[in-house]
Amino acid sequence: MNRNISIKTVCALLFAVSGQLAAAEEVSFRRDVMPVFFRAGCNSGTCHGSARGKDGFMLSLFGYDPQGDYFRITQEMVGRRVNLAVPAESLLLKKSIGAVPHTGGKLFDEQSEYYQTLLSWIEAGVPDDALDVPEVVGLELDTDRFVFEQSGEKASLHVTALASDGSRRDVTSLARFHSNNGSIVDIDADGHIEAHSPGDTHVFARFSRFTLGAEVIVLPPAEGFAWPNPPATNYIDELVFDRLQKLRIAPSELCDDETFLRRITVDLAGRVPTVDEYHTFMSDTQPDKRARKIDQLLSDDAFADLWTTLWSEQLRIIGGNYAPVGTHIKAADAFNEWIRTQMRTDRPLNEFVSEMVSASGSNLTNGPANLYTMMVHAPRFEPKAFAADFSQVFLGVQIQCAECHNHPFDRWTMDDYYSLVSFFTGMKRKPGVEPREQRIYYDVSAPPARHLVDQRPMPPKTLGAIHPVEHDGDPRQALADWLTSPENEMFSRNLANRIWAQMLGRGIVEPVDDVRVSNPPVNGPLLDALSDRLVESGFNLRALVRDICNSRVYQLSSEPNASNARDSRQFSHAKLRRLRADVLLDSVVTATGVPRNFSGFPAGTRAIDYYPRVAGDTNRPTFGDSFFETFGRSSRGTICACETKREPTLSQTLHLSVGDTLQPRLGAGGELKQLIASRGTPEEVITELFIKALSRKPTPEELDGLMQLIGDNTKDVAAYEDIFWGLMNSTEFAFNR
Repeated sequence: MNRNISIKTVCALLFAVSGQLAAAEEVSFRRDVMPVFFRAGCNSGTCHGSARGKDGFMLSLFGYDPQGDYFRITQEMVGRRVNLAVPAESLLLKKSIGAVPHTGGKLFDEQSEYYQTLLSWIEAGVPDDALDVPEVVGLELDTDRFVFEQSGEKASLHVTALASDGSRRDVTSLARFHSNNGSIVDIDADGHIEAHSPGDTHVFARFSRFTLGAEVIVLPPAEGFAWPNPPATNYIDELVFDRLQKLRIAPSELCDDETFLRRITVDLAGRVPTVDEYHTFMSDTQPDKRARKIDQLLSDDAFADLWTTLWSEQLRIIGGNYAPVGTHIKAADAFNEWIRTQMRTDRPLNEFVSEMVSASGSNLTNGPANLYTMMVHAPRFEPKAFAADFSQVFLGVQIQCAECHNHPFDRWTMDDYYSLVSFFTGMKRKPGVEPREQRIYYDVSAPPARHLVDQRPMPPKTLGAIHPVEHDGDPRQALADWLTSPENEMFSRNLANRIWAQMLGRGIVEPVDDVRVSNPPVNGPLLDALSDRLVESGFNLRALVRDICNSRVYQLSSEPNASNARDSRQFSHAKLRRLRADVLLDSVVTATGVPRNFSGFPAGTRAIDYYPRVAGDTNRPTFGDSFFETFGRSSRGTICACETKREPTLSQTLHLSVGDTLQPRLGAGGELKQLIASRGTPEEVITELFIKALSRKPTPEELDGLMQLIGDNTKDVAAYEDIFWGLMNSTEFAFNR
């Protein structure tokens, strides 16, 4: 030992060592280092967070596995990524500042807080966290709404992280930000917002596994805008009009009676109105005739049958799956007819869903048990696939995104995912008494699902819960009770949103089966009110549909005005909607009076009552009719709402023009000939053809033009057939206006 070292030098050395020890205590890998990787984008899906990593180096996506990340950084390739002898020479640092080639480029400067955090951690000896580090349990934003009076205005968003020990931390500099619509408002990497054009959207901040959003409204110029103060029929109008007034968007006028009759009949009965229905409604002079027409259609079996089809699509009812063709047609019939009975008897939707979730027994005699055969088209029950479908259908949540990592755009973790899967790990099928029968049961000896990362068993736990459910071996009843409880807003909001989307053509959350924090409702108070109304009514489908149809919002014209012409989100005017394939085909049958038969179904079966069956021995669904495939009916191959397509295509136009759907029906049965003979004038014949096809009378200009086309051939069936063909082939017939 060198006895010549001064006391002063010893003190300095001790001070330096104590400083390093303090740094080791202060720099936390999970609390300080991992957020730097997140902020810099190192663990994003396009960089080292991808499934295969990047350039030989992998991190967990958005940091869902800090223990694994610590190993990969410090021990996977010892001495390569961190240099404890010369910390500043660590490859981790040199790549981040662009001192050596880096596919991701330069991420920050040496003077930045991010570099200094990493450098301090390496200088301290890259310590792992010895004790439990307080976990981030939520975020707070300094505001949940920005309103800009004009383009060019600016503001800033600040983020606070809430920890499990009750502490709070400003993480604005560590969060990541994005805007849902950059053409309306941009937000930069530091949370600075700039308005660009009128409209409404959201900006989001993400830190740890949490995402939180703030609404942004950029107002159009106030000059020239005057709120028309339309009357509100019910709470729906009040909430939509309140939103529109704040956005300086005036709603369109009320639609006329002809438009209303066609719209409400298509939406509630799944077909266009008949000529008799038209004349009865149009001759009614009572002020409440629209409300009475709504009640009449809601009480008709056609309404229940339409919703049977909508549920059957979501639950993927297909005949003949899982076995030699035809063996499961009876099971599909049993499930379909059970759903029809529930809809016709107006059973509360929560009871309807609850019975399916907890069902067991024969798939031939107990219809709801087919939930566990129809939703998963596979020879054996697959718990993961079923849990994903279950969550998407009944909650609108795509939980499958959390199978391999925490959900990148929502709060759901891998723990949530595998705990949900565990509700179904015991589901089994076994052969029944006859070859086409399967018996559904829960094997109480089956173990729960295991976590992908550390293989620990994950007992069944409902989404967002802290503790596992209590059960007697089969946890599904506990799941059903939680799912359909009036207190479970995820369930009631999902149902309310889907019902609204069916009636208005667009969900308040769109797509309806992608509910997440980063895809917020366009009118949150409206969705809350619809959800509350559904719960208050005892989950009564007809009660909520009645409220929607009686609202002025539902009855608005599709004709836009100057202020709402660009609005596609806030329900300021009716959305033009191409009829669903089955509704369009039933409308063709209604207008022409000629039925369409489907193989394997009784004569006279409506298109909305037909469900697909597998083709031959391929076990693949078939549309059963070329019309369905051409016009985008769901094949029920998945439970995604996108399976039903309403986009118009050239093939559809050609099919109506030269296909076998329209032309053979125009003059079939001599209806046109009888119509011509029974009407006194060509004007009356043309008017009735308009009512048959378009549910309206022709305009004077249309009538004059068609009269010139007929000329002296007033009794020529072919001339009227051409007119009818043109009307049925028109865009107006194929769309609900």
